Amino acid sequence: MSFGDPNNPYGQQPQGQPGYGYPQQAPQGVPPQGGYGYPQQGQPAYGAVPPQAPGTLQANNGYINVAGLGTVQVATMGRRFGARLIDGVAIGILYAIFSAIGIAGVFGASKTIDDCSGYDPLSSAYSDCLNEANEAAAGFVMTFLGMMLLFFLITLLYEWLMIAFVGATLGKMALGLKVVKENTGQAPGLGGGFIRWIIPIVGAFLCYIGAVLVYLSPFFDNSGKLQGWHDRAAGTLVVKTK
Repeated sequence: MSFGDPNNPYGQQPQGQPGYGYPQQAPQGVPPQGGYGYPQQGQPAYGAVPPQAPGTLQANNGYINVAGLGTVQVATMGRRFGARLIDGVAIGILYAIFSAIGIAGVFGASKTIDDCSGYDPLSSAYSDCLNEANEAAAGFVMTFLGMMLLFFLITLLYEWLMIAFVGATLGKMALGLKVVKENTGQAPGLGGGFIRWIIPIVGAFLCYIGAVLVYLSPFFDNSGKLQGWHDRAAGTLVVKTK
């Protein structure tokens, strides 16, 4: 005896109706719902790591996402100190060369004045010799001051322009470091490079204590990015390239 639908005596599944164990067909115009274990459209699959926004520090492990560079490692303070040390040695050698030239000029002027001792102090020849010696000494002093100014300009252009256009000085290149803009991953440019350079210089006027504090300020950064005060002002990061 059948207790089914009298209009369907053989128990056939009506067309268009879902049967037991078969997926239901969604009405026309209604998007189907995802089955168990399948990700919904626009959502990451189970266990997948969603992409992180640029500037996001990853789990305090020293890696950070930078636009245009991907995932890079923040430079450690040890490497940064080593790069600064190499730059300091290079600049110190240049300063020693300029100073030696200036000191040699001063000794040369003194020797010229001593050469006038062979003349009679009351003679015109002695006066002429002294005048020539004084002119030579003034020339040496002006040359020395000019060389010091040139040295200052070279150090300015070295630190500022190298960081601005290359993102690294010779010391940073040697230790595989680079200064980049945090929001683009590019070199800081003229403005960013100048800001990053001028802040320690201003601090150096306080018996150089201010400059030391600026260079040590990455230790005070609790974000994990090791950004110093000059980096924050310029919007830059120091990252490893190798």
